[in-house]
Amino acid sequence: MTVDPNAAARGVPEPAGRGPGPARFLVPVLVACAVAVALGVYGSVHEPTGTAFDLAGFSSTGAVKAWLASASMFFALVQLASAPMLYGKLPGPVWSGALHRWSGRAAFLIAVPVAVHCLYALGYQTYGTRVMWHSVLGCFFFGAFSAKMLLLRRERLPGLLLPIVGGLVFTVLTVIWLTSALWFFRTFGVTT
Repeated sequence: MTVDPNAAARGVPEPAGRGPGPARFLVPVLVACAVAVALGVYGSVHEPTGTAFDLAGFSSTGAVKAWLASASMFFALVQLASAPMLYGKLPGPVWSGALHRWSGRAAFLIAVPVAVHCLYALGYQTYGTRVMWHSVLGCFFFGAFSAKMLLLRRERLPGLLLPIVGGLVFTVLTVIWLTSALWFFRTFGVTT
């Protein structure tokens, strides 16, 4: 079973003389900008504490963050694999929609403590190219994710808009993972 997220709502007539225009995308774009800028400003003005959390069984907060980021990346890969099933482009089980939604929720919920630690313990930093891109894209990710969540509730979206925004969110998360977890594992080894 596939779900068409762009299907018109049943029984809801289109207002006379008003077709869907680009202004309906203004709120998600403004929210995305506000979230990204707010996170960047907070990270810039907040005095970094050095640590925000520790989990038993891990050697450092860096290891915790690397493993949590890797788990989030795993669920993002599940999202990537289940999206074509959701749109009917690949055959998949009837529960592919639930798999897509729940893997997205898991990816986001696992990414939140990592982001909290980055912002609270380390702040917004630009002392090196890798760190600068990680800071910029970390803020951008949560803004883009916010926009995607708001767009999901819109009706009659242009056909490729959700896949493009979803692909953008996935790509940004991948670069964030590459500049953090992969860097950590290559620098300090795959440790817990």
